[in-house]
Amino acid sequence: MVIAGILVPFVGTSLGAAAVFLMRKKLSESVQKLLMGFAAGVMVAASVWSLLLPAIELSGNPQWLPAAAGFAGGIAFLMGCEALSERIENRRKQSRSQNGMLIFAVTLHNIPEGMAVGVSFAGALKAGSGAAFAAAFALALGIAIQNFPEGAIISMPLAAEGYSKPKAFLYGVLSGVVEPLAAALTLLLTALAVKVLPLLLAFAAGAMIYVCVNELIPYSRSEKSINIGVIGFGVGFLVMMVLDVMFS
Repeated sequence: MVIAGILVPFVGTSLGAAAVFLMRKKLSESVQKLLMGFAAGVMVAASVWSLLLPAIELSGNPQWLPAAAGFAGGIAFLMGCEALSERIENRRKQSRSQNGMLIFAVTLHNIPEGMAVGVSFAGALKAGSGAAFAAAFALALGIAIQNFPEGAIISMPLAAEGYSKPKAFLYGVLSGVVEPLAAALTLLLTALAVKVLPLLLAFAAGAMIYVCVNELIPYSRSEKSINIGVIGFGVGFLVMMVLDVMFS
């Protein structure tokens, strides 16, 4: 029962990644801009409702400190990674770099989400009640639903850039593999995980915001129609906000 529960969010990511098989062979530039804006909107909303707010709620006094430290650390870490990447590879094709950063950010943010599921099931095992397990499953299902658009925003841009659909799907699925692994590890190290979870949640939020501001939002702005990216961002933000609030 517990194993099935911690796999539920991974299934959500995989189903979202499978959306790539429904897309046309080649997306127009306008649709690509719209999709990048949508991805940015999803990630900003997830950073606030799925990561920063829970980090603040789980923190002791002062509540803002772990969230602020983790958020700043996430931005600094991604800045360092990008600077290192530029030195080593001298920056390959821009779109490939954006997709790589997107995959990394979504994968990174799945780790604390997996830990949250692990903590929930650890509490259910300790309580030993049906209600506790139902609550843990509800959390896992809510995260799975949130993960659906995240799987799609990885696989579909990759396919648009020339990756085969099976390969794009595989990258989307792999971004979610860390979630059940993090949940399983948390079950074994619950006491330690609870202490560092707020910091990790905020760290993932900082990394995601960095990718949005530095990569996705600039790319989503079209010279022909700036509103394309704005519309995508607004729709993505609203979709993720509603899902987060409904299933949190």
